[in-house]
Amino acid sequence: MQGDTMVSAFEETTSKLVGRAGELARFDSVIGRMGQDDLPAVIDVVADAGMGKSRLLSEFCARAWRRGPDVLRGRATEYELNTPFQVFTDAFVDADPAFLASDAVPEAAAPVLYGVGAAQQVAQGTDVRDRFGLHRALADVLTGLGKRRGLVLVLDDLHWADPASLELLDHMIRHPVRGRVLLVVARRERQTAPRLDAALMRGVDSGAVLRMRLRPLAEQESIEALAPDLRPRDAREIYEASGGNPLYLRCLLHAHRNRARRGTAVHGHDDTATGTPSGLAALLLEELSVLPAAQRRTVEAVAVLGDHATPTMVSLTTGNPTAAELDDRIGALSRRDLLRTGSDGRWTLRHPLLRASVYERTPASRRAEIHRVAAEELARTGASAAERAHHVARSLTGWDPAAATVLSEAAAQFAHTAPATAADLLDVVLRRMPDTPAHAVRRGELTLARARALGVGGSLRESRDLLHALISGPGEKDASLRGDATALCAMMERHLGHSPEALALLQRELARTPGPEPRQAVSLGLALGVAAVNTVSYAEARDDIERTLSVARAHGDLRGEAAVLALASLGEAYEGQVATARRFADAAAGLVDGFTDPAVTETSESLVWLAWAETVLERYADAERHADRGLEVARRGGQVHVLPHLLTSKAFVQLTTCRVSAALESAEEAESVARAIGSSDLLAFTLCFKGLILLLCRPLGDTGALATAEEAVAAAGGSAHWWAALAGCVLGHTALVGGDPHRAQHAILTAGGPELLKLQPSTRPGQLETLVSTALSVGDAEQAARWAAQAVAEAERMGLHGQRGAALRAQAALAQHHGDPHEAARLFERAAQAYAPSGATLWQAYSLLLATPQAQAAGDARRAVVLWRRAHRLLGDGGARLLSDLAVIVRPQVEEAASGEPPTELDQLTGREREIADLVAEGLSNQAIATKLFLSTRTVESHLSAIYRKTGLPSRSALAGLVTRAALEQRPAPAREPLFFATGRSPGDRV
Repeated sequence: MQGDTMVSAFEETTSKLVGRAGELARFDSVIGRMGQDDLPAVIDVVADAGMGKSRLLSEFCARAWRRGPDVLRGRATEYELNTPFQVFTDAFVDADPAFLASDAVPEAAAPVLYGVGAAQQVAQGTDVRDRFGLHRALADVLTGLGKRRGLVLVLDDLHWADPASLELLDHMIRHPVRGRVLLVVARRERQTAPRLDAALMRGVDSGAVLRMRLRPLAEQESIEALAPDLRPRDAREIYEASGGNPLYLRCLLHAHRNRARRGTAVHGHDDTATGTPSGLAALLLEELSVLPAAQRRTVEAVAVLGDHATPTMVSLTTGNPTAAELDDRIGALSRRDLLRTGSDGRWTLRHPLLRASVYERTPASRRAEIHRVAAEELARTGASAAERAHHVARSLTGWDPAAATVLSEAAAQFAHTAPATAADLLDVVLRRMPDTPAHAVRRGELTLARARALGVGGSLRESRDLLHALISGPGEKDASLRGDATALCAMMERHLGHSPEALALLQRELARTPGPEPRQAVSLGLALGVAAVNTVSYAEARDDIERTLSVARAHGDLRGEAAVLALASLGEAYEGQVATARRFADAAAGLVDGFTDPAVTETSESLVWLAWAETVLERYADAERHADRGLEVARRGGQVHVLPHLLTSKAFVQLTTCRVSAALESAEEAESVARAIGSSDLLAFTLCFKGLILLLCRPLGDTGALATAEEAVAAAGGSAHWWAALAGCVLGHTALVGGDPHRAQHAILTAGGPELLKLQPSTRPGQLETLVSTALSVGDAEQAARWAAQAVAEAERMGLHGQRGAALRAQAALAQHHGDPHEAARLFERAAQAYAPSGATLWQAYSLLLATPQAQAAGDARRAVVLWRRAHRLLGDGGARLLSDLAVIVRPQVEEAASGEPPTELDQLTGREREIADLVAEGLSNQAIATKLFLSTRTVESHLSAIYRKTGLPSRSALAGLVTRAALEQRPAPAREPLFFATGRSPGDRV
């Protein structure tokens, strides 16, 4: 907040603040060290109505401003719940306009920074469809503001915040803004939305949120500060009637001093519908009873207009008085401290409770008329449907086609950034629309749109129920509408963990006579295939997928054909039919890569299936390329439901290629979207991958991965989806690393069954490797041998490099257990070699680290050094903290080289050139090196030319020999026992 507006903005602080010394001291402690890692990023002020939250926030703002940080303050309002991001927009009114206009501010943040009306003028040509991208954009804005002097963002009355603001707050609490930024929020706990309350409680548990619960004022301190002029008996009676509530106490004292209620006390704190104590409401309204009619109408207009209480609007809604007459009314009301003027020229009532009381007691017809006039004036001045929607909705007293059009247009504008608001606006239209045949088609379309908005906004059950009514009700006669509703309903059922129900619903629709038209046949067939993949029953749906593919091809539906091919590739890959999956993936990629983005947007799920199929097939560069494109088109097209799947695919590729920090960022974004969608099943899916990534990026002993895996299992519940089993497997991996092999074994066998037949074939070798480690840890070598043999058989059948690597590690663990370090080292090294062609750097390095102590134990110290150095180079700065810790444990002790040793030819190479030289020594081709390092083949060839020139070597074989000799020249000390995996424990392989 700027200095020249500080006095007027914080004039509230001139009144005496009583009884909050403790809260102020805690705030001073936080603001004094703002931005440090050990401090909370959020202060949560909680209290009942009238307890002084806003007054305390004013003091916080003044203290923060005196210390130097910028201060922005916004307030949610009770009657603007259909205005998305209203509390944030209110805060950014006082932000530095030069900064907001700079290139540092993403255009995606416009709906938050400027509001629903101005944002459309500021961001002309932009189409914000990804509300989660909007969340990230606002975080960037706050980070930028905080870099200058620090930033304190204060948000008041959050119990009245609109759904879009609440979702944004939830994101900010779970992902605190980086840098010197402090968020201060105030709310009434009993009226707070459960989601926000839960997010704040999680923050309290993690230390990210500091909670300040305001208690009633102490009797003696209150009387001494506020009622020193009263007789002690009168003061005590008034205090007792107030219950220690500061606002209630001030109102009672005011009434007493003005002899309005001499000798009477207002007892009781029964709340009204808005949370205002009924006695307090009476006191607040009492001072309005003496106002002239014109002044009272002005107060009512300001209460109803809310954020639109400008001089023009107030004049229009109070009979168009002359400028002098309006000034006289406003002046009189200001002197009574009933009205106050904001920094932007709008008028507000003195206190939100006063506004609530006035609004509720303004006659309904008068309220509707004020809203109607406001809506008409906004339309006359060119305001968008989104900006007019609030007043239009509140002015309706019956069916109005023109108003319905405005609300429908506004809902369409809000569909991607504020879906809950869109659903509410459509509900207003549907409740007033006549239920007659003439409106049947439009009613069905709007019902479908509302169901879609509810689903995107996270109200999955309400969306599903609405769709069921649409499918079986009057809309059943419209085949096209019924087909679209069925496909959407199947998606809702899947998100709710009801894939069997989704399958039955889709099969019934496809079996109708006459059948669906081709477009919908493809859509329904794809939905059926997805449900089958999720429930590990793809084999039973192969015929349906083949028919769907035939329909798409017969009608020249290239987008449909690409989607079916991508889904078929994923299904076959999960079933372990690698050759077939590769064929389908090649065909799908050939089509998808030739599509323009608008064409792909219509079938964005095809990129989900293709990216995941390529991930399972270990085509990591292709998988990430398709995931990135999918994320781009999904965000631009508002396809929110596909984001978690694309993000987890990308996260898994990033993890596998040892970019663990980036993987965690992708996984956390996927988790955020899943939580916003409200699907516990989808949340379980994203938490599985987050748990695995946390396992690798946190140090040994950290419990974050285990807690995440436990939450994933709890979220999956009794779901029939394959990731419910996956959650159990991830729990097994984390439990094993945590030192509990019994729990690990139980978790995996419960998830997959005795022979793991409940798991998809593509995941079994990795789980079997972990089971081998659990069996060895509990002393059951015979069972370990059986599981190792099964892992080898499963891996050989599929022919995937990574699965072979997992099976080889299982065999190596057995050799280690039987005291054969030479064989163990050989098998661990073979496992590392198996990962090299696909670029699975993380698991390659892990296998080399396991081979290192075995090579030392076998007496091959030089080989141990080579293996360790290779692993250390592969890990680099990838962020795999667990493996870095393991590397420290198993590092061979190398004798220091003599000083003055002449440099080798390799010392002339750059870091990237040395990396490529080492990969050549490992036997990788140029294409394999390019895939592994995410480079083009041409770039690798250029680096090799430079390497040959600097070293004077003539060939790849000569270069490989030089690299190997340089490594072997290092002479190690005797081997140390690897403490971390001495009992066969491992962080698991792949999921």
